[in-house]
Amino acid sequence: MSNKSAVILVSGGMDSATAVYEAMEQGYEPYFLHTSYGQRTEDKEYECAQALAEKVDAADFLHIETGHLSQIGASSLTDEEMDVADADMESDEIPTSYVPFRNANLLSMATSYAEATESEAIFIGAHSEDFSGYPDCRPAFFDAFQNVIDVGTKPETEIELKAPFVEWSKTEIAERGLELGVPYEMTWSCYRDEEPACGTCDACAFRLEAFRNAGSRDPIEYAERPEFS
Repeated sequence: MSNKSAVILVSGGMDSATAVYEAMEQGYEPYFLHTSYGQRTEDKEYECAQALAEKVDAADFLHIETGHLSQIGASSLTDEEMDVADADMESDEIPTSYVPFRNANLLSMATSYAEATESEAIFIGAHSEDFSGYPDCRPAFFDAFQNVIDVGTKPETEIELKAPFVEWSKTEIAERGLELGVPYEMTWSCYRDEEPACGTCDACAFRLEAFRNAGSRDPIEYAERPEFS
């Protein structure tokens, strides 16, 4: 049993699953934090996060309903009247799937959870292809939030915010996960559908490309597996 622990934001997707295994590789006992915020695939994501928690024998699994993000809206992930766009892997625009300031909400809850459980770290699986489109996935955001943690917790509390893949590509995450034995069949990335994955949204496109570049076949089911490169 490890003598140090970490709260890990576990969405049910491949990046956060890899973050779980990276945290365990670094010697942390994992405390899972999963949120449902009205996203289209929330049931499938919850199922995947739960399955992974059981797989790794997580110390705890905290599921929080964060419906206020859906009520706030302005994202195609939560607003049924907004379409989830097809993949555009060359775009530098902020995509419609951006949930306004979501990571600040999630990291605030993770900080509360980490302080309550006396965990030494928080892990988030954000990566470089995220921060090109999502402002709350940028290294500067995580640096700023570390300062929020430091000034907003008890004087004796020390929590390190870790985004181990923040400068990595999706391909590098897939390669690392395959090396660590991440059970990617237990993960879900599709923005549109709960099963099978659509294969054509941004999340599916980047995931499929990452597995192809890593020389491995993505183990989940897709309605189609288009080539994007």
